[in-house]
Amino acid sequence: MVFDFLRRGSAGEAPEAKASAAGPVVAWQTGGRVAWSPRDAVSLTRTGFSGNPVGFRSVKLIAEAAAALPLVLQDQAQRYETHPILSLMRRPNAAQGRAELMEALFGQLLLSGNAYVEAVQAEEGLPVELHVLRSDRMSVVPGADGWPKAYDYAVGGKKHRFATDAICHIKSFHPQDDHYGFSPMQAAAMAIDVHNSASRWSKSLLDNAARPSGALVWKGDGHGVMAEDQFRRLSDEIEQNYRGARNAGRPMVLEGGLDWKPMGFSPSDMEFQKTKEAAAREIALAFGVPPMLLGIQGDATYSNYQEANRAFYRLTVLPLVTRVAAAVSEWLSGFTGEQMMLKPDLDQVPALSAERDAQWARVSRAEFLTEAEKRALLGLPALSDSADG
Repeated sequence: MVFDFLRRGSAGEAPEAKASAAGPVVAWQTGGRVAWSPRDAVSLTRTGFSGNPVGFRSVKLIAEAAAALPLVLQDQAQRYETHPILSLMRRPNAAQGRAELMEALFGQLLLSGNAYVEAVQAEEGLPVELHVLRSDRMSVVPGADGWPKAYDYAVGGKKHRFATDAICHIKSFHPQDDHYGFSPMQAAAMAIDVHNSASRWSKSLLDNAARPSGALVWKGDGHGVMAEDQFRRLSDEIEQNYRGARNAGRPMVLEGGLDWKPMGFSPSDMEFQKTKEAAAREIALAFGVPPMLLGIQGDATYSNYQEANRAFYRLTVLPLVTRVAAAVSEWLSGFTGEQMMLKPDLDQVPALSAERDAQWARVSRAEFLTEAEKRALLGLPALSDSADG
């Protein structure tokens, strides 16, 4: 027997008497209160995006590539050149175009695992505007059945509650959370800490004249112990005259009884740069970006840049855009009552041009396929009767 697990019907359908057996358990666990996200998205964004070049470039690379991907709108019968949904997506609000809105949406999804799109609705029909809301300010309010019954958006001590049909919540898969998604930033958090610590270590090394530290050995009175006032005076002089990049290379003048013993790089110091590069590759791996595209040295997974770029689009950008476009089109279809589908136009992706050319040639040569079957294989809608004639 097959069960429909946590399925919601359309707005016009009456709720069925039977419900998921897991729904009451989820409702009991949350207790009808706001289900807070178990992670601190603000801190992750600060350390992994604002404060880490690899995380920043990974998010920007994916978000910009995904936002630039052309989208087509079609139903079961035809592909539309003009449609109210296309017009809305082309100019979602007065301050943003499609690329800006989609880049913000993909960025929020990559940084927090959640993306929220607000619909500014007229009396009926399609929304008049779309806005991407910050995921760190949004919280899900679960209902008695375990499904979200509202969304709370908090800014500066004030809170606004949205109805569920006014918000399109797109989330990444999270195996341990019923209401929030899991972001690549969380998976890369340890590697980000290692990379940031390595950068701070390199900065400290530069501040100390870009050389390893050494030791001042006291041999003044034969006891190997320096008086307290002598130790304090020596420490102050080193702090003022010999530390920092400004004093790099300044010769040290030692009084009688003091000897400078430089310390060379230990094997662990020599491996520190390799550790940083390994952390950078782990960050790129969590986001699905080939390290070669980020300029990370020492990675030879792909034979050339073109192959890496093709893998980036095929394995990272396309699945992300396909999932987000499907969620947005399904949400917008609920306002019009039409079953429309937004999908990426693969024929306009330069990185996949060689693959698409080969597929078109292979399908067109297949004489055992009908025209309808060929169009289905290429992702094109079926021809209408008028077009056939």
